[in-house]
Amino acid sequence: MDEQQLTGGLANAGAVVRRGTVVERPAGPNAPALHGFLRALRAGGFPDAPLPVTELAGGREQLEFLPGDVAVLPYPAWALGEQALTSVGRLLRRWHDASARTPFDQDADWSTELADPEGGPLLCHNDVCVENVVFRDGAAAALIDFDLAAPGRPIWDVAMTARYWIPVLDPATAAETDRPHLQVPSRLRLFADAYDLSSTDRTALPTVLEQATATCRAFIARRLAAEEPAFLTYFNSYGGWPRWDRLQSWLSEHRPTLERALRP
Repeated sequence: MDEQQLTGGLANAGAVVRRGTVVERPAGPNAPALHGFLRALRAGGFPDAPLPVTELAGGREQLEFLPGDVAVLPYPAWALGEQALTSVGRLLRRWHDASARTPFDQDADWSTELADPEGGPLLCHNDVCVENVVFRDGAAAALIDFDLAAPGRPIWDVAMTARYWIPVLDPATAAETDRPHLQVPSRLRLFADAYDLSSTDRTALPTVLEQATATCRAFIARRLAAEEPAFLTYFNSYGGWPRWDRLQSWLSEHRPTLERALRP
């Protein structure tokens, strides 16, 4: 059977392949618990995550291939549009509703890399980046790549997802990356409306966004310290720490603006 390398993402760059209806990829230490959760999720009526096929020797796993479109860099215009943004918000809400009613092994070796520091009652994805959403007919239809899943609060997953899909950038970085037209306050409100975020969580979201950004920064720092090639290339081409400094300052200074935009 022909083998197709699947592109996108940094952590498993070059290590994910498709063979027909199966995707083979590196398996994390939480693979047994995650596979059990994904099977229970499907049995509970949530079809929008891949079903495990088998675990392989050598730290590999096989998962069901979910057909559709996945945007990778340089992102196409449709991935930055409002229809894509709102559909991701609705998909994330479906995921959280399904996750909340699906039991999981609380004692499993879940990733701590991007996990909610406060923990929480359901299994969060934590990495709903552009490359981890499958689209069909122009709308977000499924989530893939659960390597960084961990127990957390829904609002933490909302903040982590918003960082990628708004995207949350300071104006200078948005201009440098040809995205100055994507206004953070208005798109954040669109996303919150699509998710049907509660009033309490709308109030908390700007602060949680700052916390999530700091967590992502620490994640990148660990990858750079380990000299992982894909992250070194990304970091050097993305502007280095000055961009992170600028973003964190912008988020802190504009917290009142985001709070106003999110008011129901």
